[in-house]
Amino acid sequence: MELKDANKNFCSCKRFLLFTLVLFQTFLCFQYSFTSIASVATNTTVETPAHNVSETCPSGGVYVYDLPPMFNKEMLHNCSSLDPWSPRYCDAVLNGGFGRRATEIAGVVPASLAPAWYWTDQFMLEVIFHNRVLKHRCRTLEPESATAFYIPFYAGLAVGRLLFTGRSGEERDRDCEMLLRWVQHQPYWKRSNGSDHFITLGRMVWDFRRWGENEWGSSFVYMPGMKKVNRLVIERSPWDPLDIGVPYPTGFHPRSDADVLEWQRHVRAHKRSRLFCFVGGKRGAFKDDFRGRLLSYCQNESDSCRLVDCSGTRCYNGASAILDTFLGSDFCLQPRGDTYTRRSMFDCMVAGSIPVLFWKRTAYDQYEWFLPGQQLASYSVFIDHELVKNGTAIIRKVLEKYSREEVRKMRERVIEFIPKLLYAKPQEVYARPQEGLETIKDAFDVAIEGVLRRFREQEEWGFKW
Repeated sequence: MELKDANKNFCSCKRFLLFTLVLFQTFLCFQYSFTSIASVATNTTVETPAHNVSETCPSGGVYVYDLPPMFNKEMLHNCSSLDPWSPRYCDAVLNGGFGRRATEIAGVVPASLAPAWYWTDQFMLEVIFHNRVLKHRCRTLEPESATAFYIPFYAGLAVGRLLFTGRSGEERDRDCEMLLRWVQHQPYWKRSNGSDHFITLGRMVWDFRRWGENEWGSSFVYMPGMKKVNRLVIERSPWDPLDIGVPYPTGFHPRSDADVLEWQRHVRAHKRSRLFCFVGGKRGAFKDDFRGRLLSYCQNESDSCRLVDCSGTRCYNGASAILDTFLGSDFCLQPRGDTYTRRSMFDCMVAGSIPVLFWKRTAYDQYEWFLPGQQLASYSVFIDHELVKNGTAIIRKVLEKYSREEVRKMRERVIEFIPKLLYAKPQEVYARPQEGLETIKDAFDVAIEGVLRRFREQEEWGFKW
């Protein structure tokens, strides 16, 4: 009898322990799922300012729309669809749009700065900007008090995935049209018809300016709903005041003021063994390809010019050889890219090399908030491409005319601009992401403050761009 009771009690105990174990495992699974969801949301919508916007932002606050996921984060989850021929975008969207860590660059940069370098895709502006604005001190959760309204639509990713697939103009416009229908139903759009709204476009603006049905790109910019919306874009139309040119993302994303200052000291002191360099590849599809001309010229001037031939995919997202080349050269040749601008100009300047431009639209009327509109010769050299073609201007001879002191002063000017050409990746402090660098303003800070200032002036002057 006693043995029977003991067995019964033992069985009951086993059932209780089993039940407790199952319950505990269920709790752990729920906790893990909740944590995973929260970590994704942190990169999209749930960051909350912990301060009074009116006290810290003289030009007012920015309200960030919480868009349906199909317009932004679903594209990141479905990254393999962003490029039908390559999985590269699944690397590109990592780390909040900064991409994979550039561990291969460790021998080129100071060891303490290596963790701040990433293989960042040139078309990730929308993702980078969205993540930063969610943490910005001027973000407000009260739309009725906002000066500006940010639309975090990843238009460049939405349109870019269809550009090389033979899709119709109607298909390339579909996501943009759906986005505008959603935004135009919001009450705060209706009060201004979009004149206090802004968006980032992570591709050149020409990809969004299709005129005819069978032409290149999307007609997003020409849609009626975009008539008054301001656009932060990596290449702007110089004839449209609503386009605001912002720097292409480069690979350096400082974590602190100290990172920026250390990098500036590094590029200032770096030994430069070549007069100039060229990083690029031929474009066989272009008649009288100017980049091909520069490539051949650099090969023939190997004593003065260092070359990185980017034929194929060697230069995708930058490479150690590219940074090393810019660091080792006084000047860097910057012809137009597939359009007038190119990311390479920013890679060059971040490395403290002085850009040599051949088209004025490559920089001079593009980035007025970031590069000076006056005294262009203080940080760059301009040689008209037509003079190079007809032999009137010999690049090496033009650059040799600059004295060492003149080169030093020009480089110092370039180094001064470096912070405004970077997109920082601030460190977390006590497990809470910081909104930016401590005191230094990066490209994001300059852009967001410029937009808020523009909208505040519109309000005060009763003037719309």
